Amino acid sequence: MTKAIINLENGKSIAVSIDSECAPISAANFIALAEANYYNGLIFHRVIPNFMVQAGGMDVNMKEKRETKTIKGEFKANGVNNTRTHKTGTLSMARTNVNDSASSQFFICSTNTPHLDGSYAAFGEVADEASLAVVLDMSSIATGRRGYHDDVPVVPIIIKNIEIIK
Repeated sequence: MTKAIINLENGKSIAVSIDSECAPISAANFIALAEANYYNGLIFHRVIPNFMVQAGGMDVNMKEKRETKTIKGEFKANGVNNTRTHKTGTLSMARTNVNDSASSQFFICSTNTPHLDGSYAAFGEVADEASLAVVLDMSSIATGRRGYHDDVPVVPIIIKNIEIIK
C-alpha cells in the first residue's frame, strides 16, 4: 500500500495509507497530483467539527485552483464496488452532487460518517495515532465565513507539500 505524508506549514504532518485496490482511479489521481506538487500552498479550506476536514482546491486567498480533470466516482451509487467505509480517519474524494465530478479536493473524516458510505470514493485512511490527533485537532479549530464559503479556518492550515512513499 502506498503511503503519503501531508506536510503542513505549521510543522505538523498527517500520514495516510492509500488504497489503490478499492479506488484505483482516485488513488492514482491523488498520487499524480501530489507528485506534480499540485497541493503545495493550498489550504484546508473547509473544516466542520465532528464531520471532516477538506483540502485540495483553494489557496490562502480562497482562490479556487481548477487545473485538474474530473474523474469517475468510485462508490456503490456509481456502480463501483468500493468496500471502504467512512470511519474516523478515512481519506475520501470530495465532489459536487454530480457522481463523476471529483478532481483534486479530498477530505479526511474526523468521526464515523456512515451516511457517506456508497456515495463518496473512500481511498485511504490516516496511518497512525499521531496523524489522527492532528486531524482531530484541526477539526475543532475556529472557523468562519470568507466570501461565499462557510466553515473556513480563521487561521489558514496550509499544505507545504505531500510526499508520496511507494
